[in-house]
Formats: sequence, C-alpha cells, structure tokens
Amino acid sequence: MIQTTITPQKASFNMKVSLPYEYVGKQVRVSFYLDEETMNLSDSLNNKHKPSDFFGTLNEEDGNKMQEYLTKSRNEE
Repeated sequence: MIQTTITPQKASFNMKVSLPYEYVGKQVRVSFYLDEETMNLSDSLNNKHKPSDFFGTLNEEDGNKMQEYLTKSRNEE
C-alpha cells in the first residue's frame, strides 16, 4: 500500500504517480478524501461498546435463540 497526503491549490490538476513494479497490470484503487473525514471516522470507531453495556437488553429466551443461531452458523463454516 502506498499512501501520501497532498494539498491541492486548485480543483483540477495533473498528478504524476510512480507505482511499484508489482502494481503494473493490476487494478489499483485511488481514493480522495479529507483528513478531517478520517478523523471523524476514527473517533466514532473508538467509541465502541463493550458486551457488558448490553446486559439485560434481551430476555433469556431470545438470548438462548441467538446463542443457538451463532453456534450453528459457526459450525457451518
């Protein structure tokens, strides 16, 4: 993976790119986004809930059904 940061001075520009030899002939994904957009995303990812935060949200019957489903789906792989 190659990553760099640019600061464009106008909306339209030509960008010279050098790729490693092993990238030649393969599909390469190019993305443009603002650094501030990724900061907001990383902030939301850091606010994950712990499993204990959900204690008591399911009744015992629904919890057992979910556990059976998960166990069955893991065994099907």
